[in-house]
Amino acid sequence: MLERTDLRICRRQTSSESGNARVRFAPSPTGFLHLGGLRTALYNFIFAKKHGGTFILRMEDTDQSRLVRGAADGIEDMLEWAGIPPDESPRKGGNFGPYQQSQRLDVYSQAAQELVDKGDAYHCFCSPQRLELLKKEALRSRQTPRYDNRCRHLRPDQVAEKLSQGLPHVVRFRLQEGVEPFNDMVFGWNRHEVATVEGDPVIMKADGFPTYHLANVVDDHHMRISHVLRGTEWLISTSKHLLMYKAFGWTPPTFGHLPLLLNKDGSKLSKRQGDIFIEHFAKAGTLPEALLDIITNCGSGFTTDNRSGRKLDEMISEFDASRITTHSALLDLDKLSEFNRIHLMQRINDEQKCDFLVKDLQGLIEQTYGPQVQESEVLHSEYIKRVLHLRKGHITRLQDLVTPAYSYLWMRPSIPFGKLEAVSSEAHTILTLVLELIEKEDKEFTLECLSLELKRLAKKMKVTKYSEMMKFLRLALSGQQQGPSVAEMMVSLGSKEICNRLQRLL
Repeated sequence: MLERTDLRICRRQTSSESGNARVRFAPSPTGFLHLGGLRTALYNFIFAKKHGGTFILRMEDTDQSRLVRGAADGIEDMLEWAGIPPDESPRKGGNFGPYQQSQRLDVYSQAAQELVDKGDAYHCFCSPQRLELLKKEALRSRQTPRYDNRCRHLRPDQVAEKLSQGLPHVVRFRLQEGVEPFNDMVFGWNRHEVATVEGDPVIMKADGFPTYHLANVVDDHHMRISHVLRGTEWLISTSKHLLMYKAFGWTPPTFGHLPLLLNKDGSKLSKRQGDIFIEHFAKAGTLPEALLDIITNCGSGFTTDNRSGRKLDEMISEFDASRITTHSALLDLDKLSEFNRIHLMQRINDEQKCDFLVKDLQGLIEQTYGPQVQESEVLHSEYIKRVLHLRKGHITRLQDLVTPAYSYLWMRPSIPFGKLEAVSSEAHTILTLVLELIEKEDKEFTLECLSLELKRLAKKMKVTKYSEMMKFLRLALSGQQQGPSVAEMMVSLGSKEICNRLQRLL
């Protein structure tokens, strides 16, 4: 690797500053979108928006044997959920479609034939059995398996005869020595002499589908991609792709290879973990902005030090591709709840977003408690909005508010008066005094003020101690033996709801 060069050179070459930047996220729908894929998509989205360009979603579904039903739609769904929707995609369409490679087979067939006609590619008739023997022999002699380029040397008449016989075949690209270096946006100058370590790669399979090497080059050219931002695992293949661009006579895009996203212990994110898929986080109540924040917070590419609480527009304004480092990013998902707490607070503080949270919470309440929520007052928007503002900073997900610990907010208890009298013989007096306290105030109590007032009331009791009075009020208001402090519970319920509950007991 040679030294890294100023990124401004790359920008001048592709005119991204003038708003012509076109980038793509090109996943294979062999599974659902995971954290690593989301991060790659996010960097592409941010780069496009930073330069007034276009973000494209392209499905690389040429490996038909590994396709997962519904994965393509799921990937686009999750990009939209995350707030980084593509400008052009299989769903949205665009001027450079189709955006699904299985629908572009004629384009690849023509491109492969063009390379064959130029002498830069050739038909290969080697059987799978022969290729497997080559692989086993290489492993036996402790060498890296590679194709021996046998069919490269077939005469034209031999090729014509085999084709006329209808023999199964693939098309291979003829690798050339003397690869030119390229300037990667992240890793700087690179060059990999692929011809000395690899056999000629297959670019068209026997089933008529292209391999990644041909399809991504052809599509990036025809879709006018200016910058390719992809995972670092493709860095070593870029020289091979540049040879193909040269064979076609096309100008290649600028390449930038993003470092890996790893677990906090340095291990690779694995689909077997199960909890790295974006659907998992969405269903668990993770906010999309919290997920975008944490996967960039652990990485690089921004003008300010990493900080939690960044919104997408802030990420875009602070983004600087020249600051992306080659070091892998270590993701600590244990911190996600804290990121979610911060972003949930931001949503609650935003009046318009808070209205959406109210509707979401209303749905969660009805879904969780169903017919048990018989009192419509607890579903009123103003009541729910009060709860959100009072509980912000204490909860990490909206779903926390429908856990058993907060059930008192939504369900009015049905407590026999005799059960309350078993706690305090002054049950009627306590209810009367608390109602008088609540009704005489023309505004809601603060936590500190209410705590002091409850202590003053306890002094008026002849028999009941303060702790017994608190136990009594908790039971009367929530039907629960344990929970938050009574003052905290009462502040959350609000004066109107407290009166409704206590008056029913008198």
